[in-house]
Amino acid sequence: MAQSRIKFPLTSMFCVLVLLLITLCSATDNKSSSKPRGNKPPSFCSSGQSGTWTYITAVPGFPGAPGRDGAKGDLGSPGKTGPQGPPGAEGKKGAKGETGIQGPAGQKGQQGDKGDSGTPRLSSHINWKECAWKKEDGKDSGEISNCDFMKNYTDTALHVYFAGNLRIYNCDDCCSRWYFTFNGAECSSPGSIDGAFYMRTGKSPPHNLHRHRHIEGHCNNINKGKVRVGFWVGKCTTGHKSADAYTGWHSMSRIFIEEVPKAQQ
Repeated sequence: MAQSRIKFPLTSMFCVLVLLLITLCSATDNKSSSKPRGNKPPSFCSSGQSGTWTYITAVPGFPGAPGRDGAKGDLGSPGKTGPQGPPGAEGKKGAKGETGIQGPAGQKGQQGDKGDSGTPRLSSHINWKECAWKKEDGKDSGEISNCDFMKNYTDTALHVYFAGNLRIYNCDDCCSRWYFTFNGAECSSPGSIDGAFYMRTGKSPPHNLHRHRHIEGHCNNINKGKVRVGFWVGKCTTGHKSADAYTGWHSMSRIFIEEVPKAQQ
C-alpha cells in the first residue's frame, strides 16, 4: 500500500522562516534595550516596534573564484646604464680557421726614390780581348798560338772561343783534337774546352778539305791576374791514330777572351 505524501507550498515554508527570524530578533532586542547603541553592521531583521532595530552579523561566505588577468601595462622607461664590470678571464685558444678567399690586388704603389749608383762590374765592353793572326800552321801536336789576358776578379769566369780554318788530311780512321789551356792546363770547371775532328776514310783518294771551325766555352776557378790562354792541337782521347792536322788557310784565325760573372748554380 503506497504511503501518502504531504505537500507544503514553497510560500508557506518561506513564511515560517520569516516568523522564526522575527522571534529571534525580538528576544535579542529585549536583552540589549538598556545598553547604548553604537555603529552596527547592516540590519537583517526588525522587531516590529516603531524605531527599534535589531542587527545580526552575517557569517562570511566562501571566497569567490579568482578574476581574470588584467590588461598588460605600458612599457616602462629604460633604466640607467650600470657601471662597467671587471674584465673576464681570457678564453681558450680557438681552432685554426679555414683559409679565406684571396682578396683583390692592391693599388700600384708610388715610384720609389732613385737608388745610388752601383759599383761598376762586368759587361760585354768592360774586360775583353781578342788576339788574331793570319798564318798557316801544319803541326800535328803542340801549341798553335796564345793570348795573355788580365783578369780583374777571382769570383768570375772566362769566356773564350777560337774561330778559324782547321783540317785533317790523307788518313783513314784518324782523329785530331784542338783545345784551350789556361796557364798551361786545360779547364777543369766545368770541363775541357775542345773540338775533335774524325775521318773514317780519307786516304784513297786523299781528302784535303779546309773548313772554318768554331770552338767555344767558359772556364771557372781561375785566379785574378795575368792569365795565358793557349790554343793547342794533339791526339784525340778516343785512342784513334793521329791525323795530318793543319791550322789556318788563307784567312784570319782568332782567340777571343772575355771576363764574365759566374753562371747560376
